[in-house]
Amino acid sequence: MSLFNVYPLYDITPVSAKDVYVYDEKGVEFLDLYGGHAVISIGHSHPKYIAAISDQVSKLGFYSNAIQNPKQVELANKLEALSGCKDYQLFLCNSGAEANENALKLASFHNGKKKVLAFKNSFHGRTSAAVAATDNPKIVAPINAQQLVDFVELGDLEGVETILKHNDTCAVIVECIQGVGGLDQSTTEFYKGLETLCKQYNTAFIADEVQSGFGRTGDFFAFQKHNITPDIISIAKGMGNGFPVGGILIHPSIKASFGLLGTTFGGNHLACVATITVLDVLEEEQLMENAKTMSDYFQEKAKSLPQLKSIKGRGLMLGLEFDFPIADLRKKLIFDHHIFTGSAKNPNLIRILPPLTIQKKHIDVFFEATCKVLKSL
Repeated sequence: MSLFNVYPLYDITPVSAKDVYVYDEKGVEFLDLYGGHAVISIGHSHPKYIAAISDQVSKLGFYSNAIQNPKQVELANKLEALSGCKDYQLFLCNSGAEANENALKLASFHNGKKKVLAFKNSFHGRTSAAVAATDNPKIVAPINAQQLVDFVELGDLEGVETILKHNDTCAVIVECIQGVGGLDQSTTEFYKGLETLCKQYNTAFIADEVQSGFGRTGDFFAFQKHNITPDIISIAKGMGNGFPVGGILIHPSIKASFGLLGTTFGGNHLACVATITVLDVLEEEQLMENAKTMSDYFQEKAKSLPQLKSIKGRGLMLGLEFDFPIADLRKKLIFDHHIFTGSAKNPNLIRILPPLTIQKKHIDVFFEATCKVLKSL
């Protein structure tokens, strides 16, 4: 049986990894500045992570949500303490798309409305309502297009209010730093205004923190810089350091009832242990502080790059925008200098999403290689 051919693949086969490095079957070492789409938060093969998952799987890997799972309670308490999101409720699932599906569904249950407002260049997932709220018609199938979604420019409060006035929008969903779209972000004034409009028009305010959450921006969540309080916060990617896990944090104003949401695999014992370990390591190794320090260092180094148009993002969720398409630059970084980076919807932008354990010496390697490639193009 062949694989369904939906991914353009680089001819690299990783077989092992350690901290910020990935190794292929030939023993070649690659510097990982992409973390597999911002998934690797505490570094590949962290010893505490390996030990915790190995210990748990030797006891109990999975049972359904029909029984007590104290690991879920432990995770919820640790997440509340470290994130500062007091009194929120936690629902666990398996991925970022599933997190956003549950967020949108819950919003619609909560206020009885059915339309969604999202923003241009957004990316919220590839399933039902999540993909309809993603600004990329190429990946929206006709069955998904049945979802009713309005798109507004990020930063356009007037456009938001024009739509919310119709009183049929259940949720506004926003990435405070857009990921796939190209690391764009708006102002605190805009996000606060968005929160106010959502309250005024009885619309759920969903902060999509799937890529930006769990310390990647230097704050636990990207929205916290703006001092706002979302109704629902979606999480995934970095929370499991590679183990498939997602979830939503739900404001106490939204009430639960039996059967409202559900999942088979979400919140299983291994997923909980993976996430608990990530939270422990984030705190013990002060990785959010490291994200801020390394971000400052990276952005200062980036200023000397030739042909650089702008530096986007925050913390270790960064984009380097050039005045030319970066496909060849990325290929040379991978094959000539053995460095992984990411692309974006913006063809001129390289995404930098490394493990939060990255150090200055790794950043130096990247800029030395990038300068060499730029001179050769």
